[in-house]
Amino acid sequence: MENPVQFVQWLRSVAPYIHAFRGKIFVVAFPGELVMAGALPVLAHDLSLLHALGIKVVIVHGSRPQVQEQLALRNVQTRFHNGVRITDAAALECAKEAAGELRLDIEAAFSQGLPNTPMAHSAIRIISGNFVTARPVGIIGGVDHEHTGLVRKVAFEAIHPILNAGALTLLSPLGFSPTGEVFNLTMEDVALSAAVALRADKLIFITETPMMTDQAGAEIHELSLHQARAMLSEGVLPPDQSFYLDHATKACSGGVPRAHIVPFALDGSTLLELFTHDGVGTMVSSQNLESLREATIEDVGGILQLIEPLEADGTLVKRGRELLEREVNYFSVIEHDGVIFGCAALYPFPEERMAEMACLTVNPDVQAQGDGERLLTHIENRARAAGFRRLFVLTTRTAHWFLKRGFVSASVDQLPRDRQRIYNWQRKSLVLIKNL
Repeated sequence: MENPVQFVQWLRSVAPYIHAFRGKIFVVAFPGELVMAGALPVLAHDLSLLHALGIKVVIVHGSRPQVQEQLALRNVQTRFHNGVRITDAAALECAKEAAGELRLDIEAAFSQGLPNTPMAHSAIRIISGNFVTARPVGIIGGVDHEHTGLVRKVAFEAIHPILNAGALTLLSPLGFSPTGEVFNLTMEDVALSAAVALRADKLIFITETPMMTDQAGAEIHELSLHQARAMLSEGVLPPDQSFYLDHATKACSGGVPRAHIVPFALDGSTLLELFTHDGVGTMVSSQNLESLREATIEDVGGILQLIEPLEADGTLVKRGRELLEREVNYFSVIEHDGVIFGCAALYPFPEERMAEMACLTVNPDVQAQGDGERLLTHIENRARAAGFRRLFVLTTRTAHWFLKRGFVSASVDQLPRDRQRIYNWQRKSLVLIKNL
């Protein structure tokens, strides 16, 4: 291993996500283009890893290029109306053929188990069946869409026991009516309906489309529900991206907390999206992803994980869990998607109307994104609101950062008397003070 230290740091950094995702339901949907591109074996590796981490995975596959291939082989003319395929009897046979072949390919991909591969010891069972009830699209604008359908219901009560038993569930873009008819559905409709019915924690579209960008060409990593709806109404996205975003938005409106649109062109994109701070796709959230708030006792573990590396190298004074639990009310934290990425504490010295800002820490993976500045501003506002006139910090390594933000050098005898008594002369921390 070239860099064991880097590996250990990375493994520790993903631990909060692993804890947060265990036992959660993820609906993962991908188009037939992914299979055509030869990316199915790698996706199976990645999804089997999610399964091994205790995540309950429901897979939904698309089949558009495979259906098109079958139509061409049979010399069947494709018909569309307003962008929706009209599925006649011949086209339905092609859709069934394509879905059956894809189902077998997917089951085979998850049956791998060769030693020295990511699938070794996986022993994953994947279950599919008549879980999707459908209805016909019907006649629109005088055009009969025949066997083209829409999802009426997903049998969540049958899928939950399968997931709880440790198996994966596979849904095809076909649905069945109570009269025994088969309907051709879109993968996006099936995935959206399954995510809402199962009350999934995430809906993940692994797409053939590139990373979503705004009109200036900047990558879009996160959208609130409001922002996503605004983007759709502006009509600035290409049709394929707009279709995915529309279904992601509907999923969040239907109670799914997060919906992701992740390009499959990047190797391991699903894992990168889920286990890194910014991800490699676009996430739509039904709520505000990031909050800057006062800490609670539940945050102690996250704060400790954040500050321990800096305590180990001497940047911060060592605090034990017991002390941190007693002092947690002094702390503020930046939380992003359930993970704490920054913290700072405000210790009061009311007699001199001064306060100390301590333990200002931001996760190294997300530094230079302004979180330190936001925490400083928040602590200053807290101090002002409490009636303090001056804010001071003691630092051994980051004096320059504070000087750039309005602090000035001071001496130990300018500190509050109680703080002078416990000043650590061995550390020889610099004293910096700012008038509020």
